[in-house]
Amino acid sequence: MLKIALPNKGRLSEEVRELFNDAGLEVKVRGERALTASLGGEFEAIFVRAQDIPEFVADGAAAAGVTGWDLVCESGRELEQLMDLEFGRCRLVVAAREESGIQKLEDIRDGVRVASSFTRLTAEFFEKRGQKVTVVPVSGATEIAPHLGIADIIVDLTSTGSTLKMNGLREVGTVVQSSARLIARKNQPPEDAAKLEELRQALSSVLAARGKRYLMANVPRRVLPGVREVLPGLNGPTVVDVQGGDFVAVHAVVPAKSIYRTIAALKSLGCEGILVTRIERLMP
Repeated sequence: MLKIALPNKGRLSEEVRELFNDAGLEVKVRGERALTASLGGEFEAIFVRAQDIPEFVADGAAAAGVTGWDLVCESGRELEQLMDLEFGRCRLVVAAREESGIQKLEDIRDGVRVASSFTRLTAEFFEKRGQKVTVVPVSGATEIAPHLGIADIIVDLTSTGSTLKMNGLREVGTVVQSSARLIARKNQPPEDAAKLEELRQALSSVLAARGKRYLMANVPRRVLPGVREVLPGLNGPTVVDVQGGDFVAVHAVVPAKSIYRTIAALKSLGCEGILVTRIERLMP
């Protein structure tokens, strides 16, 4: 079985397990502290810290893994990105104290101290910009560093920016945009690469179905042109003749967020028997 490295705790771990379960790869653990779990007949999960997953995958301890893109970039390891899982979104940003007078990256003077747990990305970012800074490694509570005089500015993760503002800090630049990614080591054996592609497709089909609904309705044939405008679907609605009547059956995939307006528009056209269901998977 191919080993897949998954985060062992935290919000990211919960979302990853939910995704795998929805894809039919149920995470079956033998106990709360289990280090491994079955993912079906072809895959086995190993649970490790999110920041260690790039190393596990690059060194061959796992064929693939799921972790944040920020951690992959910080590791500096040569890895292949198989897909963006579209959750766990955040940004690694440069931030300064509100009263520092730093409004943009160009205001940062040479020689300033930058506190961050992402030392590699921080050093590379300022080096590429031609700005000479001193990187101060910290392992946590990065926001407090400027207030304690440990550093002048920080490089830290944020999703909404609210924590930075709460601590009197202002964003002045973005180092990297991050989200959860499915990664793999490069140059996999063909049979392993084929299995990982099947895994990617399974996860992708679940993500594609999220936020979508399957809608069916009986439509008067005479209003079909108007219905086609309301229900464009993936490639336009599917229209099926209903025997012995002036109605046709229309099926379409529609965005969940607009389903209320869609139903109202269909009813105004005289459609009947409208049925909406959830979609578990959607293969393009």
